[in-house]
Amino acid sequence: MTNGLPGSVLFACDRNTIRSVMAEAIMKHLVGHRVYVDSAGVRLTGEEADPFAIAAMQEIGLDISGHRAKSFEDLPDDSVDLIITFSPQAQHRAVEFTRTIACALEYWPLMHPADVTGPREVRLEAYREARDTLFERIKARFPTPDRVV
Repeated sequence: MTNGLPGSVLFACDRNTIRSVMAEAIMKHLVGHRVYVDSAGVRLTGEEADPFAIAAMQEIGLDISGHRAKSFEDLPDDSVDLIITFSPQAQHRAVEFTRTIACALEYWPLMHPADVTGPREVRLEAYREARDTLFERIKARFPTPDRVV
C-alpha cells in the first residue's frame, strides 16, 4: 500500500458493462496512476459498455465508450490487492479467484441500473444514481489528501 492506497484494485460485476466499468473509470479519475485499476465480469466478454452507462459517465466528463468487457479469465494475471464486487455472482467468483492468492475482498451491493424499466429518462436516472453512489463510495473508501476533483 502506498499512502494508504492498495497497489491494485479490481472491480467486478456480472457482465463488466455497467457497474464495474463505471467504478474503474471513477477510481482512475480520483487516484490517477497511483493505483492499478481494472474491472471484470463473471460472464461474457468483448461486449461494449452499456449505452446508458456511457451517457451517464459522459455527463461527468469520463469516457468509457472504448471499454470492452472481460472476464476474470481474461485478466493479465492474478496479482491484485483488493477486489470489490457489486453482485452476489461476482462475489462468489471473486472468492473462487482468490482461493490461492492473498487478496482482500469487499462486497458493495449495488442496484443493477439495467433492471429499471420505463422511458429513457427514467432509465438514465437509474444509471446516474448508480454512478453517483459509486463516486461517493470510492471517494470515502480511498481518501487521498491531495485529490483535486
